[in-house]
Amino acid sequence: MSTVQILILLTIGYVAMTIDKKQKNFPLPVFLVGIGFGLSFIPYFNSITISKEIIYTIFLPGLLFASAYHYSAASLRKHAKVIGTLSTAGLLVTALLLGLATYWMGAGIEISLVGALLIASILTPTDPVSVVSILKKSLDDPSVADIVDGESMINDGTSVVLFTVLLTMFTTQQEFEFWPFIGEFLSVSIGGVATGLVAGWIVSKAIHLSTHRENQVLLSVIIAYGAFHLAEAFGFSGVLATVAAGIMLSAELGRADKEEMHREYLNGFWEVAEPALLSILFLAIGIVAADYLLPLHHGWLAIGIFIVSIISRFIVIAGTMQLFSGYRKLMNVKKASLLSWAGIRGTMSIFLLLSLADAADSSADALVSLGFAVVLLSLVVQSIGIYPLSKALEK
Repeated sequence: MSTVQILILLTIGYVAMTIDKKQKNFPLPVFLVGIGFGLSFIPYFNSITISKEIIYTIFLPGLLFASAYHYSAASLRKHAKVIGTLSTAGLLVTALLLGLATYWMGAGIEISLVGALLIASILTPTDPVSVVSILKKSLDDPSVADIVDGESMINDGTSVVLFTVLLTMFTTQQEFEFWPFIGEFLSVSIGGVATGLVAGWIVSKAIHLSTHRENQVLLSVIIAYGAFHLAEAFGFSGVLATVAAGIMLSAELGRADKEEMHREYLNGFWEVAEPALLSILFLAIGIVAADYLLPLHHGWLAIGIFIVSIISRFIVIAGTMQLFSGYRKLMNVKKASLLSWAGIRGTMSIFLLLSLADAADSSADALVSLGFAVVLLSLVVQSIGIYPLSKALEK
């Protein structure tokens, strides 16, 4: 991707965001992906590619940190049990249900059980992006939006661990061992969170040492990417480290004497950086997705997997809410349905699909093509439907 191409994508993103502001209930990512898909047919943009490394090390840390920093620490404490359950045990159960259903539906094209579970692990992380803002505008109760936002930040990290284990099984034909998997899952997750919390706390204290806004903004960039790469260097989850660092920094600034001044500086930067990263990423996703979608021969299976993914998520969410007495009345069938629909697949799923394409041989081509089709269906159908569904369920 050349400098000129990046500037063109940023310009297109600016125009798209300007237009999108007039469509309050139409999510920006869908608009950008659609434009990107159209650009894929213009020869000049054929050279644009986006690797899994670029998504994972450049786009994800910045986007996740911005989301975590703006996420309310009070909301996290309020919904900690539900968010924690949905993004760990709930994610595993969702992947299992979706994997078994995919294995059954894909019997005609000989999808193996491990391959079906692998696709399910790719489709479990959620990416609400602008859907959260739509939920907050359309609902009087902010709980649904807070749970969707909090869950998506954490399950991005836990989904990587699940995917890594299943990818190893898929490429090396290793047998699945439950307890070693649980041990790795916990160590990688806890280590990532601990790294992020410590790093976020240190930076929150260091940010007071300088009164220059440029230095404070620079520290926030350092923590966003530094926590990620530090955790990865130790073999922990960089995703969870970045999320934890963002939440810790925000929480600590909330206790500071000059909170408004610090937040004004940091918000000014991240409110520009986040849409810039978002524009380039989703335009590029639309461009590269064409290569994987055009040879798709089993569209009916992609539609089936998409439908089952929503049903599986609803089963897990409805069941989880029954575990906690405080949510049995708060989270009725309507809100559980809305939570299920709001679980849109996006950035992390694309990264995992590209990782599968790089790590496996041609035997994974059908899985990658199916995965891209389901992610695009999710982005388009769920994003467009979230506002009318939320208004309909309120009645």
